[in-house]
Amino acid sequence: MNQQPIGYMDSGVGGLTVVKESLRQLPNEQVIFIGDQARLPYGPRPADQVRKFAWQMADFLLSKHVKMIVIACNTATAAALDDLQSKLDIPVIGVISPGSRAAIKATKNEEIGVIATEGTIKSDAYKRSIEHKDPHAHVLSLAAPKFVPLVESNAYKSPIAKKVVAETLRPYRHTDIDTLVMGCTHYPLLRPIIQNVVGPKVKLIDSGAETVNTVSTLLDYFHLGNSDFSHAPQHEFYTTGSAEMFDTIARDWLQLRHLQAHHLDLEGA
Repeated sequence: MNQQPIGYMDSGVGGLTVVKESLRQLPNEQVIFIGDQARLPYGPRPADQVRKFAWQMADFLLSKHVKMIVIACNTATAAALDDLQSKLDIPVIGVISPGSRAAIKATKNEEIGVIATEGTIKSDAYKRSIEHKDPHAHVLSLAAPKFVPLVESNAYKSPIAKKVVAETLRPYRHTDIDTLVMGCTHYPLLRPIIQNVVGPKVKLIDSGAETVNTVSTLLDYFHLGNSDFSHAPQHEFYTTGSAEMFDTIARDWLQLRHLQAHHLDLEGA
């Protein structure tokens, strides 16, 4: 039995899509989440800068004595996962590999679309991961930089969101993709709109949700799971931005009525 918390990091509120799945699959595990809203979006930033930000968040989570870190951000996974894994002595998990595996499993014709931030697309991380696992797969990558601001401004249910998603995904209209990876943890909040645009025949892959399956497996493998059911875990949420804005989105998405985030200052944030 290990009662230490699991740490989750993201550029903003998008990582809450991973936390939501964690609360469902791993209800006995304490969550400590940090969203770097003051410095988002990460997508247009240089990889070295994103790596620096990821280390700052990792250091904060380590100060909370977490037993595992989940990089609940595709851009940060592409930039920092290998570095954190090589230098930390606790498991560090990213969202790209689980999302890639799920896409390969779901596709019937090996035509896979990937939507993500500019940084993730530029890194080619999904394309390399998918084609390494399945050399016959054909990956069509598309940057969707306007999606993150829609979510962070709490406009992901608005009419403007429908317009932006439709315009962004237009290049997929005449393709044969049967599977689409939502390669940013913000994107699942736009899932109903994305599904409506690409049509019911395209399977959407939530890379964040798939990542929690990996977390669960590793908890078992390393005997890190918490089996103390005597009290409910006390989750903690931190943001470098507006705690009030964070709370509005987080309460709606996680259905945790009493959730209250804390503002956190990081160097340079």
